Amino acid sequence: MSEPAGSPEPGAARPDSTRTGPGRLLIAVYGLFALAATARAAVQIATKFDHAPVAYLLSAFAGVVYILATITLAVGSPAARRIAVVSCSVELIGVIAIGTWSVADPATFPDATVWSGYGSGYGFVPLVLPVFGLLWLRRWARRTDSQRTIVTSAGRRGTE
Repeated sequence: MSEPAGSPEPGAARPDSTRTGPGRLLIAVYGLFALAATARAAVQIATKFDHAPVAYLLSAFAGVVYILATITLAVGSPAARRIAVVSCSVELIGVIAIGTWSVADPATFPDATVWSGYGSGYGFVPLVLPVFGLLWLRRWARRTDSQRTIVTSAGRRGTE
């Protein structure tokens, strides 16, 4: 028995999934940062919040952003991809804003955050990670748009 003409080949990646190829590595790195930033912030807030409240709250916020990015990139649906674009954009803006703030006014940050110094404490990964995330999401948006065009074109030929 043959497969219907519209079904994908066995083993082919779903066209709407961000969990393939480099996307898996991106999700793994986001997951690692989600765990690290959230755990670090939880310990710091619980044990020495009075020392650097701004830094610790910003680390907690970064952890939430990383959790959201991890989940939405892993889900990979069109709605999740839109949320991932927002979370990666917030992350990029946060790294640039907090990085600039921490360099301009180091007294506000007696302890580092994930985003202070543009993520220098983490090898600048927090600075480049949202860029890679946004590029990956852009690639999937273009791929999905081109496949929609192909499907629409094929549907029109069959009805003419």
